[in-house]
Amino acid sequence: MIAAPEIPSDFPFPQDTDTRFSSDTDFSEEPDGRSTVSAKGKGGKKGKKAVGEKGKGAKGTGRLNGHHQENGMENMMLFQVVKLGRSAMQSVVDDWIESYKTDRDVALLDLINFFIQCSGCKGVVSGEMFRNMQNSEIIRRMTEEFDEDSGDYPLTIAGPQWKRFKTSFCEFIAVLVRQCQYSIIYDEYMMDTVISLLTGLSDSQVRAFRHTSTLAAMKLMTALVNVALNLSINMDNTQRQYESERNKIVAKRANDRLELLLQKRKELQENQDEIENMMNAIFKGVFVHRYRDSIAEIRAICIEEIGVWMKLYSDAFLNDSYLKYVGWTMHDKQGEVRLKCLTALQGLYYNRELNTRLELFTSRFKDRIVSMTLDKEYDVAVQAIKLLTLVLHSTDEVLSPEDCESVYHLVYSAHRPVAIAAGEFLFKKLFSQREPEEEGAPKRRGRQSPNTNLIKTTVFFFLESELHEHAAYLVDSLWECGAELLKDWECMTSLLLDEPLPGEEALTDRQETALIEIMLCTVRQAAECHPPVGRGTGKRVMTAKEKKTQLDDRTRMTELFAVSLPPLLAKYAVDSEKVTNLLQLPQFFDLEIYTTGRLEKHLESLLRQIREIVEKHTDTEVLEVCSKTYHALCNEEFTIFNRVDIARSQLLDEQVDKFNRLLEDFLQEGEEVDEDDAYQILSTLKRITAFHNAHDLSQWDLFTSNFKLLNTGIENGDMPEQIVIQSLQCTHYVILWNLAKLSEGSSRKEDMVTLRKQMRAFCMMCQRYLTNVNTAVKEQAFTILCDVLLIFSHQMVSGGREHLEPLVYCPEDSLQGELLSFILNHVFIDQDDETNSTDGQQDDEAGKIEALHKRRNLLAAYCKLIIYCVVDMKTGADIFKQYMRYYNDYGDIIKETMSKTRQIDKIQCAKTLILSLQQLFNEMLSELGHSFDRSSSSFCGIKELARRFSLTFGLDQVKTRDAIAMLHKDGIEFAFKEPSPQGEGNPPLHLAFLDILSEFSSKLMRQDKRTVHMYLERFMTFQMALQREDCWLPLISYRNSLQAGGDDDTMSVMSGYSSRGSSVRSKKAKPTTAAAATAAAIAATAAKRKLPEEESSSSSEVWQQSMQTPVMMPSPHLTSTAMREPKRGRDDSYMGVYPLPHDQQPPHQHTPQHHQQQTPQHIQTPMDYNSQVTWMLAQRQQEEARQQQERAMNYAKLRTNLQHAIRRGTGLMEEDEEPIVEDVMMSSEGRMDDLNEGMDFDTMDIDLPPSKNRRERSELKPDYFDPASIMDESVLGVSMF
Repeated sequence: MIAAPEIPSDFPFPQDTDTRFSSDTDFSEEPDGRSTVSAKGKGGKKGKKAVGEKGKGAKGTGRLNGHHQENGMENMMLFQVVKLGRSAMQSVVDDWIESYKTDRDVALLDLINFFIQCSGCKGVVSGEMFRNMQNSEIIRRMTEEFDEDSGDYPLTIAGPQWKRFKTSFCEFIAVLVRQCQYSIIYDEYMMDTVISLLTGLSDSQVRAFRHTSTLAAMKLMTALVNVALNLSINMDNTQRQYESERNKIVAKRANDRLELLLQKRKELQENQDEIENMMNAIFKGVFVHRYRDSIAEIRAICIEEIGVWMKLYSDAFLNDSYLKYVGWTMHDKQGEVRLKCLTALQGLYYNRELNTRLELFTSRFKDRIVSMTLDKEYDVAVQAIKLLTLVLHSTDEVLSPEDCESVYHLVYSAHRPVAIAAGEFLFKKLFSQREPEEEGAPKRRGRQSPNTNLIKTTVFFFLESELHEHAAYLVDSLWECGAELLKDWECMTSLLLDEPLPGEEALTDRQETALIEIMLCTVRQAAECHPPVGRGTGKRVMTAKEKKTQLDDRTRMTELFAVSLPPLLAKYAVDSEKVTNLLQLPQFFDLEIYTTGRLEKHLESLLRQIREIVEKHTDTEVLEVCSKTYHALCNEEFTIFNRVDIARSQLLDEQVDKFNRLLEDFLQEGEEVDEDDAYQILSTLKRITAFHNAHDLSQWDLFTSNFKLLNTGIENGDMPEQIVIQSLQCTHYVILWNLAKLSEGSSRKEDMVTLRKQMRAFCMMCQRYLTNVNTAVKEQAFTILCDVLLIFSHQMVSGGREHLEPLVYCPEDSLQGELLSFILNHVFIDQDDETNSTDGQQDDEAGKIEALHKRRNLLAAYCKLIIYCVVDMKTGADIFKQYMRYYNDYGDIIKETMSKTRQIDKIQCAKTLILSLQQLFNEMLSELGHSFDRSSSSFCGIKELARRFSLTFGLDQVKTRDAIAMLHKDGIEFAFKEPSPQGEGNPPLHLAFLDILSEFSSKLMRQDKRTVHMYLERFMTFQMALQREDCWLPLISYRNSLQAGGDDDTMSVMSGYSSRGSSVRSKKAKPTTAAAATAAAIAATAAKRKLPEEESSSSSEVWQQSMQTPVMMPSPHLTSTAMREPKRGRDDSYMGVYPLPHDQQPPHQHTPQHHQQQTPQHIQTPMDYNSQVTWMLAQRQQEEARQQQERAMNYAKLRTNLQHAIRRGTGLMEEDEEPIVEDVMMSSEGRMDDLNEGMDFDTMDIDLPPSKNRRERSELKPDYFDPASIMDESVLGVSMF
């Protein structure tokens, strides 16, 4: 095979007439464009017919315009047949070959139209075009007839039918070459024409032509590679036969056979040369240009097919001249293309015989493959790891330890396919060296098992990774490739229990702890058959084989650990960490094995060991695991229930009796508390509380004893904090277990009354402990109190539990106040206030994180009360106002709370939001005084918080209409509520709040802005409308926000239409040249230039209308832009606060004199008509100049971008130039949440696009926008007019 990169673009075919051709010319045309009939050899192969030459007799009359008739029925065209995919492709190709033999011009015309139609082009190549026009002219004509109204074409249209079309299209090309491989492809006519056509189409600016022709050319190349491979095999066989015959003695040698074999070898060589020239034509004319195409799908096709060529015909293609294209493309910026590179390389590395040819490539591109294991596309990362596994399988010396370590840590990845691939790599690298077992020798078990060293290696790797809490992830990663190793529990228990063999090093304490943790994770994985938390996408339906494997594993683990677990517990009884993991094993047992396997004595031993552990340990985690183990063993479905229940009752009897006895002595001692007695009470209470979490201990009446203990703590005030905390928790469990029994509906009325009394008494007790001096006690009381209030709220009667209605408890206002005060005093505090650690900076940071976690839990507990309406929603104002200050710590919790409250009641939520802003405003006034600076950080912070709040209302103004109206109403009333302390004529005390309220004006609809403006005028006096001093600027700004932005929603709808239309046009419009794209962009820019002129004319009407009412004219200090569209003036029916007679002078001619004296810098004399017009014209000129400058800058940017686009589209790289690519590595920053993002709630549903919203608004009944309809008592609950 001739190496493609070294062949010039114009290369000769081996033929008698020296005809040269390039990728953009017709193979069968002379330089002057005339058709010739080329003959080869003895004239057995015919060239293209002359222009006037006819077909062969009457056999061609059955075809007309690409169709042929058979038995009087017109058959479908090739495109339709392939599209439907109903006929066998073999018969379709055979029919075409028969037609080609009959009249090859007509048949070839059918094939050309087939490729044109497969590209989605509606044009048809006629016979005259085919005879008289060159390929480039035909392609140009087809480009002109291409339908650009739709950006879709057969290869990109969605749907199952078109997916099958791509498969049928590729199959047709493969079958066509296979059926023509013995004669037709060598006639120097059919293949030359097809290759020339596809090469020209692949260089087209039309994506559909380029994509379709590239796919066809690459599949054609693949089919030719198969032909070349067959020819190579036949040549080798012929050569062997020739050598064998020639080596015979002269008497036995057949000269005729030698001559025949020699002639056959010559013909095969000629065919091989022709096939190679065809392949070189396709490679140089299509692949070299399209492997770096701007479309990722086209690049992916090229790389996928070159991988097939190198795998099929490695002798010709598997060299560095072709491998370099795959290596360069691994840097592609599209994950789809990078993925094809890796899959192509996997097919090569899988065959070990090819490894020697890949050595140079591996050394050159190994680092890139290793880096792709961290690719941002998970599919690419998975295939990169699999490729490295194949590399590792072929040779162990290529990858350095650093390369392997970069893959090792991926076994802890949260993405399960990546972790499994990394686990397979780790298993092959570390666990492939197994001790061979001798044939016939008994299988070694336990410590002598061949898995012993492998299990130790697993432990060593786990410890060295320093991710001790992620053993479940390591086990899950290795499960698919090393399940047999990980389920060798007999070897694991032997390593823990048996003494080490002579010369063997024993496991350290740390290694034993790690081994026990890994053993527990393997047992859990085998019993549950699903990945750990964070890796699974949901429960998967297990197959019958998997279910059988699960049952077998549970049986085997139960039989093994039922015997070995008691000795393990006895050995490690004093080690809390080891015992905690070991005690979880019985939760995965098949308890029936204890009976069927006659393992009752081992059950007794297990219960005895658990009891001893309960009596020895006071660690909460150990005690809770013991409680869960008893709960798992106490299953009434199994016969061992009675035995376990008796053991559990005996244990609890002893603990409860001990607690009551110690408590009685403790209460009789009075004020002095003995430390030993306190420790005994605490340890016993911990055991009881841990068991009460999973077991019903109602028969021991623990409420009375615990209530006495808590009451004594309140009276004396010196009760140890841990005793109080455990007692509160235990009492809480008592109430919950009593409620659980009542929920079943089989209880007595006396039990209901008793529980009601206990619950209310307990709530009062917790409320009293909220004022305890100890912080831990207060936090425990608060958490439990929030849980109890939530459980016994009105929600408990839902779901058919109406009989529990007497238990519903609504907290009093005093209790709600204490809960809120606790949150404000213990949650919204500075971090330094909680810092008490002096053990170093690391411990200090850990303490801060733990303290923050506690505070977040406290805030979440209270926010649940708000969400479920247990406390008044207005109390959320004190929470919401802290959003900006404590955004990093509690921003997500407050954000979710606002979202949930809005779903419950939009109007009440809006009132809560405005209340929080009012509270912050009052706090600022008390801190800074009445004459504060509106540029101060406090005021700006409140305004920023209002802006964040406004973003939470989303874009659908119809949904939030009532809520926004109520918000403005409350804000206006608050602004004018308090008169000025300086007397009449001065602004109200809270007037600056209107500046904050203006942040919500953009959320008002146009009709509602007029309504809110009218409501604002009810609070204004005539003199207020005339003021222009700085202290009145909030009022002026707020009025401007209600007037100037009246048409914002209309403009947003228009922009929604335009943006959506532009996106559609961007898909449809495909300029064929860069000049066309530039012309379109300039035309669009020129069209945009007309808009400001129209806006200016509209603005002039606004100014003319606004001058009729100079009282409502915006202040010159705050107006910087012209109106977008003309607004209507006031209706004749409008009446202001002070109606004016028709004969009265305009109000702007009377200005109070005292204002001139107080603020001489502001001219309060009325502006006459000419002054107003002059000022407004100056404002318009400034605005037009600014807009013109912005348009010029945007146009310059547009031209620059277009120039870059044109350069990228036309400027192809040199053939051997390595492409410049982007970095496609994973970034940890991309996975982190941006804490500084705006208040765009995920829960805010915007179910209508802007255009549809606009349509809905126009269909609403007119009286919906009437002020009396939006702000009457039925909607807002407050009478406004």
